Amino acid sequence: MHVDGFLNPYYVDIVVFLFIYILLGLGLNLITGYAGQVSLGHAAFYGIGAYTSAILSVKGGMNVWLSIFLAIVITFVISALLGLPSLRIREDFLAITTLGLGLIAQSFFKNAEITGGAYGIGSIPAPSLFGMELTNGGYLLLVFLVMLLGIYGVKKMVASRIGRAWMVIREDETVAQAMGINTFYYKVLVFAIGGAYAGAGGALFAHKVSFVSADSFGTTISLTLLSMIVLGGLGSIRGTLFGVTFLYLVPEIFRIFEFDFMDMKNLDVYKMMIYGLLMIFVMRYRPKGIFGNLGKKVQLFPSSRASVKKEGERVA
Repeated sequence: MHVDGFLNPYYVDIVVFLFIYILLGLGLNLITGYAGQVSLGHAAFYGIGAYTSAILSVKGGMNVWLSIFLAIVITFVISALLGLPSLRIREDFLAITTLGLGLIAQSFFKNAEITGGAYGIGSIPAPSLFGMELTNGGYLLLVFLVMLLGIYGVKKMVASRIGRAWMVIREDETVAQAMGINTFYYKVLVFAIGGAYAGAGGALFAHKVSFVSADSFGTTISLTLLSMIVLGGLGSIRGTLFGVTFLYLVPEIFRIFEFDFMDMKNLDVYKMMIYGLLMIFVMRYRPKGIFGNLGKKVQLFPSSRASVKKEGERVA
């Protein structure tokens, strides 16, 4: 059924994919923004979630809801394994390694028999509730609720002991080890959780478009996501929401209004040019991003703040 206004399927799809990208951005910001582990292969986790749910529901005949749940769990486990290189390497070397892992994952998607090879997997069913398929507005509500749950989860994690441990590791891993923080556990954990967020986004993407192929999970996706969280601000939920929303909607605005001075056939080229110019601007004038929190000190013992102030000492 065609719905006018903001419930027009085209506009609904734009918002659905925006919410999915926000989930991806939240997961990447956990890994890179809060834990300081630079990842250029986040699209691999995205693809693992999408393909897992597609394979389970199409080839395995599994219930869609169960396939989505298992896709998140399986992506969690695989992401933890792929996060193991972060234990030995850091910074630039880690970025290159994760980029390589992303390329390997895309090659696997494109050539493996179980993933349908270059043909991908089609006829992926949509989830249903009480016998009714969730399409258009119903699917929008589902993705919106998952996104809210994801935001709530990040807020709780970064405010907990786990989040404080990640931020200490981000600032100085050697100091974290000296303080007794199990860096092995926390670094693998952040890759696993960040990957699970991407897996959830991938599963929701697969059941929305009903078709997945390797082209949907290339390196460009990883770089775009990194640009989004850097623009908004590393280590900031507000920054993720702003960066993802802004950079995702800019190309859509050009597509909707069809400006005469732009050739819409080259929209992807214009998009990357805009992303590049914005990144240069941010690095020059706002190196921590619009809402970046990297300049803030980590409060390891927030309860002692009052007593420290009374003694006239600087809060660390």
